[in-house]
Amino acid sequence: MAIAIALIVLALGSVLFHFLSPWYFTPIASNWGAIDTTITITFWVTGVVFVAVSLFMAWSVIRYRHREGGRAAYQPESKRLEWWLLVLTAAGVAAMLAPGLLVWAEVIKVPNDAQVVEAVAQQWHWSYRLPGKDGKLGTVHSRFVTDQNPFGMNPADPNGRDDVLLASPELRLPLGKPVKLLLRSKDVLHNFSVAQLRVKMDLVPGLVTYSWFTPTRTGSFDLLCEELCGVGHFAMRGRLVVEEPAVHQAWLDRQPTFAQASTRLAGDAAAGKAAYATCAACHGANGGEGNVALNAPKLSGQGAWYLQRQLHLFKQGARGTHEKDVYGKLMAPMAATLVDEGAVANVAAYIASLPDTRVATTIKGDADSGRRRYATCAACHGADGGGIAATNAPRLKGMSDWYMATQLKNFRDGVRGHHAQDIYGGQMALIAGMLGDDAAVGDVLAHINGLPARNGEPR
Repeated sequence: MAIAIALIVLALGSVLFHFLSPWYFTPIASNWGAIDTTITITFWVTGVVFVAVSLFMAWSVIRYRHREGGRAAYQPESKRLEWWLLVLTAAGVAAMLAPGLLVWAEVIKVPNDAQVVEAVAQQWHWSYRLPGKDGKLGTVHSRFVTDQNPFGMNPADPNGRDDVLLASPELRLPLGKPVKLLLRSKDVLHNFSVAQLRVKMDLVPGLVTYSWFTPTRTGSFDLLCEELCGVGHFAMRGRLVVEEPAVHQAWLDRQPTFAQASTRLAGDAAAGKAAYATCAACHGANGGEGNVALNAPKLSGQGAWYLQRQLHLFKQGARGTHEKDVYGKLMAPMAATLVDEGAVANVAAYIASLPDTRVATTIKGDADSGRRRYATCAACHGADGGGIAATNAPRLKGMSDWYMATQLKNFRDGVRGHHAQDIYGGQMALIAGMLGDDAAVGDVLAHINGLPARNGEPR
């Protein structure tokens, strides 16, 4: 009897939990209401079967429970029962599959007026490519991929000259216009998923998959990779922003094209030398001294692309605004003295031209324990700590360990990486969360300090 009661409670409790639970579909923000309908039908079919089977088992337990002197009747087969099971099962399966097939026919039939947008995935980052005024995307190939050409754009294809390349994980789209997503992976299997849009499609290396949707309301929606793609999978997040068409067009007009980015002059180190005088007061005349008291790290030896990004973050207010980021607040007005992108590029070029110098290590810890923890960091920053531009991860080996200790704690404690525009900082905050205490931070840095120097680095 207890088993029968448990089965009845399980069936009724599951039904009540389904209808009363606060966890349900996110409000839809696209044209794919049909996907919700197919899921609802599946819930009803499987729910009815689950309740019916549970109650039947409870009835059977009660009806055929052991009785003194009772005997079971042997019935090897029942064609009538088998026909009923066959018909009901077929009807249930058809009720679940048929709507899905109809929706899938819509999923693969993209409207002719859909705007084409390419989403490119790599461990652990999203980037996007939009067509220019010609409405066509240029061709790409893996052999063209470099740090300077991360999309692999074909420089000989005129259709790609006006393509808009977005290295940010944030994609903006206009409201009410259908969008065809071309999905491409540069390394491993990923998945493009936006719950509110009901969009979910794998990105397969060597293939270009696709999906489409029409945004039906403005807002900002989380973009997730829902395919395990490595140790940093949980930090692979992006954002999809839907805005009014006029606002979107104004934003799009401000984005540089591939041709403009290709012809953009590199920073002028000679011009950057004068601007660096302000920086030298804290970071040192040669960029390799640093200043512990001002939390100003060594700069020489760091990549120019990373220095430019950090300066832009301070200029835009994405860094140095948190009330507890005392040293960041000092850096923000310094970055503001660089009036435009050219000035930022010039200073970064000058710093990159400075000779790399060796700095003393100050952090002690268990390097062996740090080695195990660093396996996650190595996926982005490299096993040798040299940094990888493709994963937007700076050099760690040979840099100021006391500065890295401060920033790891800031990321871990929410002082850094909290700003909506600081996408990479948000990723670092998630990664730094694995360092539960200051001892763990010291262990990781002790391992980094012990990494062998690469060619050209001071020993």
